Amino acid sequence: MIIYNVTINIDETAQEGWLQWMKTIHIPDMLATGKFSEAKMSRVMVDEEMGGVTYSVQYTAKNKTMLRQYYEEDADRLRQDAVDRFGEQFVAFRTELEVIDIQNTELRTATENLFVYGTLLEADVRQMVFTREIEGRKDALPGYRIHKNKVAGLYPSVEITHSHKDKVTGEVVVVSPGDLLRADQYEGEAYMRIRARLDSGTEAWVYLEKPVEKKRNS
Repeated sequence: MIIYNVTINIDETAQEGWLQWMKTIHIPDMLATGKFSEAKMSRVMVDEEMGGVTYSVQYTAKNKTMLRQYYEEDADRLRQDAVDRFGEQFVAFRTELEVIDIQNTELRTATENLFVYGTLLEADVRQMVFTREIEGRKDALPGYRIHKNKVAGLYPSVEITHSHKDKVTGEVVVVSPGDLLRADQYEGEAYMRIRARLDSGTEAWVYLEKPVEKKRNS
């Protein structure tokens, strides 16, 4: 997992407008590139001799390849937008951080079963989403099948068939309520989370694609 850290010093006269732009436009645009799973914005608690107010924004990328793709495909455009809006009212420098180890207290409250069958089968994706390594055990989801159409043309989903002939294989991971919120954020608005009973008899959360609402004719 890679942390792409951007430290910005913004002139106090532009701070309010810049913060609004960061929260509502720039950070959402960064996440919309698909290269980052999370963004965390903090104010640096220090009085700057050069004046202004300093902030740090940390973007989480799955690996170095994803960050490189951001540099090649998106960085110039998004950086230029900042320059066009705020010109010489800010300075920024960037740092790449490789996450070596994460320790937290989530294990104490890990009581929720989550059935995973797509990208969350990958250990590095799980570490990125849940900020720690989580082992899974093999299980299956009966009466469902992998949907022939992928979400956004990229990501798998499952659909219910109620047929004993259909079954989706995957893994069960035990997570905390906080982990589920991280998973919700990772899966995004296109998915919904439901409870289902697995082959083993375990009741677990499963992500399905949200049904598309049909527009009514006026």
